[in-house]
Order: sequence, then structure tokens, then C-alpha cells
Amino acid sequence: MDVSRETPPATAVSRETPTWQVRTAGQVAEGTPVFDDATTPLARAAEQSVLARSGALHRDRPAPRPSATRVFVVANQKGGVGKTTSTVNVAAALAQLGQRVLVIDLDPQGNASTALSVEHHRGVPSTYDMLVDGHPLADVMTQSDEVPGLWVVPATIDLAGAEIELVSVVAREMRLQKALAAHPLIGPAAEAGEERFDYVLIDCPPSLGLLTLNALVAGREMFIPIQAEYYALEGLGQLLETVDMVRQHLNPSLVVSTILLTMYDARTRLAAGVAAEVREHFGPEVLKTAIPRSVRVSEAPSYGQTVMTYDPASAGALSYLEAAREIATNGAPR
Repeated sequence: MDVSRETPPATAVSRETPTWQVRTAGQVAEGTPVFDDATTPLARAAEQSVLARSGALHRDRPAPRPSATRVFVVANQKGGVGKTTSTVNVAAALAQLGQRVLVIDLDPQGNASTALSVEHHRGVPSTYDMLVDGHPLADVMTQSDEVPGLWVVPATIDLAGAEIELVSVVAREMRLQKALAAHPLIGPAAEAGEERFDYVLIDCPPSLGLLTLNALVAGREMFIPIQAEYYALEGLGQLLETVDMVRQHLNPSLVVSTILLTMYDARTRLAAGVAAEVREHFGPEVLKTAIPRSVRVSEAPSYGQTVMTYDPASAGALSYLEAAREIATNGAPR
């Protein structure tokens, strides 16, 4: 049987110029969107990574500056909830969003100072000199080399004895408030000008002692990081009782304005349950953005950096960026 072996017709090859165009990382970093359609999710993710690492992701969408300096007290008496980590990363994120930020390290361990890569050995001008010896705030703060627009008042080991030394001082709980009020760049825009600080974040020790009390008296807004686990909720009641006491007797304007869920693991029912309980109790004060568990966030301090500079395209960095944008967009409470 004769079988015909016809040669299939040649397929025409198009010689037209493709509609897509190869872009270099430098061109992508200029901020022009390259992948706008929904058919290239991996390419768009890669573009976001390049933009994040180059800083263009932040420059294209600066946050609005507040009309007056917002002073946040970052506190939670339970340790290990991401308090210091949230302080430094939100501060760095706000600075990347075009804000002028001051971080005051009130924790004698000096972890915030380590993460922000500022010297905090004994002899360095620090929060101890400001609180105990009455040095002006301007004399003890230093600018961060890693993040433009970010200043830090470091904490040294001397701060560990500050609570004992302040016991006999008149108006000992008002020391930090007076230091902030005396600085010319802290206050309303009409008085402090364009060079004013937009945000002051006070990182408190994991206790409700005299240092934390100074922060609660000096601050206007409470920023409470809460780990998405059951134990994190147990000490929250005592913290809120202390806030109410301070509001009644020392600082009537203090409000709990911001609550951030940290170390959130979406795979567990426990995390979802804690998040639901916190949101039900506090409502709009809880940020929509939750910070996931992230190895990059944990690694960054060992390199003297925040995750915002250590790995700006990581899930942790992008989450802190969105949390900072929420804080800036929500505005100060009335």
C-alpha cells in the first residue's frame, strides 16, 4: 500500500517588531510603569521589587505631612511583641515617605539605637543626659546615616539607673515633655516651620516604670504593637488601665490611636482569632495592615539596619511601608 508522505506547508514566521520592550533596572527605577496588564503578574512583581530597592516606590507616592508634630508613645509592657522592631521600621518607612522623623530610645537595652545604626556606648549624648541632667534635646540627637530624614536620640546603659535617680527630682514625670516642648522644630507648622519634625516616636522599655510614664505624659498618641498570640492580650488590660490613669491625672489629651498586629501567621486559626478579637474591641484604631512573620525583619538588626534598608522588597518591609502610609493617611485624632 502506497502511503503519501506530503511535506507540511511551511509555517510563516512573523518578522514584525514585538510589542513589548526590554527595560533595564535603571529605566524601571525611574518610576514609569512597564507592566500594566494583568497577564504578567511575575513581571509586575519583579518591577515592584526593583522600584522598592531603588526607592522609587516611595518617591512616587509621598505621604501628606501633618499640620503639627505627631508624638507617638510606642509601648507594651509585654516583651517580645515587636515593639522596638515596629518603632524603627515604621520610623524608617515614614522617612522614606517624605516625613521628618525623630526616634527617642527610652529602653536601656538600646535596641532601637542598634537597629538604626547610631552609637550608644557609655559617654555618647543620650536620653539619660536629657532626662537626668537636663540637656536640651537638640544636643543629644543624631542624624541617621542609613535613612535620610530620620534622627535618633540613643539610649545608653546609663539609662538603667535613671528611674532611681529621678525619684527625688521635682516633676520627674514631666522631664521628657519639657524637653520636647522646648525644641523649636516640634510643634504646629505655623510655629515650627517647614523644617519641623512630622513624627516623634518614643520607644519605651517593656515595663510601666518612670521612663514609660515620662513617655505617656509627653505623648499625644499611643501606638501599641500586639503579637497575634493569646498571651499578648493578657497584659493589654493593665496597660490600658495605666493609660486611663495618666489621662485622668497627667495628660488628658493622650489617646490610643494606633494598634498594629505583628508576627501575624495567616496559616493559623489562633492568629485570625486574636486579630478578630482585637479588631472587635478597638475597631478603627487597629491598622488594616498586619505585619507577617519574616526572617528578614529578624535579620536586619544584626546588620545595624531596619528591614526597610536591609531588604526593602521583602514582605516585612512592604508591610511596614503600608502600615506607615496608613498612619500618615489616617491623620492625628481630634
